[in-house]
Amino acid sequence: MPCGYRLSCGQGKTSESSDLVTDNVSLVSGVAQRYASALLDLAEEQGVTAGVERDLLGFEALLKESADLNRLVKSPVFSAEEQLNAISALLDKAGISGLAANFMKLAARNRRLFVLPSMIASFRAQVAERRGEQTAEVISASPLSDDHVAALKEALSASTGKTVTVAAHVDPKLLGGLVVKVGSRMIDASLRTKLNSLKFAMKEVG
Repeated sequence: MPCGYRLSCGQGKTSESSDLVTDNVSLVSGVAQRYASALLDLAEEQGVTAGVERDLLGFEALLKESADLNRLVKSPVFSAEEQLNAISALLDKAGISGLAANFMKLAARNRRLFVLPSMIASFRAQVAERRGEQTAEVISASPLSDDHVAALKEALSASTGKTVTVAAHVDPKLLGGLVVKVGSRMIDASLRTKLNSLKFAMKEVG
């Protein structure tokens, strides 16, 4: 596989302390960053970064739409072979090929498919950083409209002084409003007025 030799990942040490959950989160984050970084390096070398990003976004959209696909990706019940076969068939059907497809198949072979959503998020963040952009992780109780996303981009770009891309996620358990994180920080007070107006707009639409 073209990207196999560059996308390796070691096993992390399992903590026996009460910090096991934190350690697991750190492990997932580290794995995601390493895979995404290797993929981005290869994509840039081959001049296919935009295409890889488009394919990953396409797969991410499928994840959001399909509970069965989410189960396949996250459940430890499936073997690596079962995950690989299912993902390969899905990628063919979705028209996703080349480096992005090889990347996802490698994740399946290496029993890292459950980290794939984090890998995609990390890839997007690294691409944005190399473009001089920042990625805002936005969580809302219901899907944001195109107008809401555009307003968020404008408010966040004005606050940070950089071009901001929005990675929107839906969490039905969230009790209304928005959770916005840019880089390693939550939104600052200067944005709250603008975001509150968006919240009111969302309530009116909903």
